[in-house]
Amino acid sequence: MKSVAEQLKLIKRGVAEIITEEELVRKLERSLATGVPLNVKLGLDPTAPDIHLGHTVVLQKLRHFQELGHRAIIVLGDFTARIGDPTGKLETRKQLSEEEVLANARTYKEQIFKVLDPEKTEIVFNSAWLAPLTFAEVIKLAAHYTVARMLEREDFNKRFRAGLPISIHEFFYPLMQGYDSVVLRADVELGGTDQRFNLLMGRTLQEAYGQEPQVAVMTPILEGLDGVQKMSKSLGNYVGITEPPEEMYGKLMSLPDKLITRYLRLVTDVPEEEIDRIEREMREGKLNPRDAKMLLARTVVKRFHSEEAAVKAEEEFVRVFQRRELPSGIPEFPLPPELREGKPIPLFRLLFLSGLVSSLSEARRLISQGGVRVDEERITDPQVPVVPRPGMVLRAGKRRFVRLV
Repeated sequence: MKSVAEQLKLIKRGVAEIITEEELVRKLERSLATGVPLNVKLGLDPTAPDIHLGHTVVLQKLRHFQELGHRAIIVLGDFTARIGDPTGKLETRKQLSEEEVLANARTYKEQIFKVLDPEKTEIVFNSAWLAPLTFAEVIKLAAHYTVARMLEREDFNKRFRAGLPISIHEFFYPLMQGYDSVVLRADVELGGTDQRFNLLMGRTLQEAYGQEPQVAVMTPILEGLDGVQKMSKSLGNYVGITEPPEEMYGKLMSLPDKLITRYLRLVTDVPEEEIDRIEREMREGKLNPRDAKMLLARTVVKRFHSEEAAVKAEEEFVRVFQRRELPSGIPEFPLPPELREGKPIPLFRLLFLSGLVSSLSEARRLISQGGVRVDEERITDPQVPVVPRPGMVLRAGKRRFVRLV
């Protein structure tokens, strides 16, 4: 096992806050002396089926603990997910059914092993200990925290001051997450900075139950491709870890330059010294940010797919966006008989029928914004009549193509 200083260096990479670092050092020293690994816990609520790069920031930190020889425990919150984490929400979240939660949990288990070592990962469901609790035990658990302390939490405080409803069951979410730490006797709990309240709840409850409090290790919230808001599928600024290699590569190449090194630190294993060099050379004008971004995109695609997929995705990107050629393997749209008669059709309708957009309104908007090309000619009038013919290529946005056949 590595020295405490070496372990601490890796643990602190890309970390926003540790509560407390002194306690972590003591735990690492004890682990090194006794040969007993730390119990490192990460709770994930399967409230949605897909994982994106933003989720992998904390997963990578758990991977670091695995590499250091510690015990990685993933708590799939099949019980807590039925409530939904109220963090950052200004309204009560819709409760998921047991079937929805379990279906999402299955996909989570498949996706997290794109980051974690499956041989060194324990997966547990918190329904195993939360579901059997009696009402008396729940009351005893709740007695360890006050409503006044709960209302110190920013999202609850905002809703309280605004006169918005806060359901009693939402108060139980941080209590249940904290109780997970008690049951697992967690030495360390990982989470994003938005989980600070919940992680500290674990420390409070462990002390109340006579345990040594866990260390809270918090990772930053990853900004999305817009460079402003946090990565979110609902905002459309995300990179899904199961997306096709070309899509993943292309999305990362659209990242604002200011976030290149941040992404390298948080979602890749590129050595810190190499990232420092890239940062310095971009600042001095010795390195084109485009080249640094290509390294990032290539590294991420390799991690979630393969080296071969990364090479092909890069070749495709260079072909389409640097040489301005059409991509290989363009999807085809067989023209139905009514579109083979040589009659014109409004472009927005053709775009929708081809499957490049999901609605007529999206087609109109995209064309009006200049995001649509017909045989690489930009058209901005949704009503422009187009005569469909085999071989015609439609392009929507930067990366969506279809060839009429």
